[in-house]
Amino acid sequence: MTSRVAIEEHVVAGPDDGPYALTTGPDGALWFTMVRSGRVGRWVPGEEHTSHALDPASGPTVIVAGPDGALWFTEYQAHRIGRLTVDGVLTEFPLPTPDSGPYGIATGPDGALWFTQTAADRIGRIGVDGRVTEFPLPTTGAFPSAITAGPDGAMWFTLNQANAIGRIGTEGGITVHPLPTPAAGPVGIGADRDAVWFVEIAAGQIGRITPDGTVAEFPLPDRAARPHAITAAADGTCWFTEWGRNRVGAIHPDATIEVHDLPPPHSEPHGITLGPDGALWIALETGALARCTTEGDR
Repeated sequence: MTSRVAIEEHVVAGPDDGPYALTTGPDGALWFTMVRSGRVGRWVPGEEHTSHALDPASGPTVIVAGPDGALWFTEYQAHRIGRLTVDGVLTEFPLPTPDSGPYGIATGPDGALWFTQTAADRIGRIGVDGRVTEFPLPTTGAFPSAITAGPDGAMWFTLNQANAIGRIGTEGGITVHPLPTPAAGPVGIGADRDAVWFVEIAAGQIGRITPDGTVAEFPLPDRAARPHAITAAADGTCWFTEWGRNRVGAIHPDATIEVHDLPPPHSEPHGITLGPDGALWIALETGALARCTTEGDR
């Protein structure tokens, strides 16, 4: 399968602000973190972009729309979880374990936010009331990274330094699934209706794991592309960013892979999500959001 892809760049920040991750908010806007300048941005295509200031050194990373109509995000350097309403009211929640480095965050099927603690070998849960619970991993030095809700009612996460994918039930039970490729370095993760998909940044592969723990790996055309984030579209295609090669890629249901260059050079693509307009949107750390639309050709 080949696709005609149109990519448009929209500058929404300065070149040193570092747009990192993005999500569609409950207000129909795109919300994005700016990891270098400590801000959370909001943009509706065709309108002026705005932003909300945090501690400049807080390092906001992954952001999601919460079940309560607010935006929730991790503050990697400040070791907090942030909550921002669409009206701009900010609340920040310190974590019980100091210097835990929260990174990935996702809404769970239980109506809470689940997050990874990269430096503490823990998975965290925070209710919309701000109450935090932490669950220790059965291994040390694992560097849990991205997290997503799986098709089986559990949360799934990457263990970047343990070369594994983890699963935690909403009651707290944890299972670890080792990957076949040594030192693959799994980072980004997402899910469709049947399985969990992830990227292996060090091995240059896309991975798929089913709820029973069966793993399949799909090598990229360029094994040095350093894939970073992944998201599933409604048609069964998973789209991912290639941070090391300035590209966006797709893996189709038949396992064919295609990649497309991003127009701005050296743009450092990180987060990727489906936008309110049904298009794919990519956060470019050099200061922009890229809109990607496709028309399939079989």
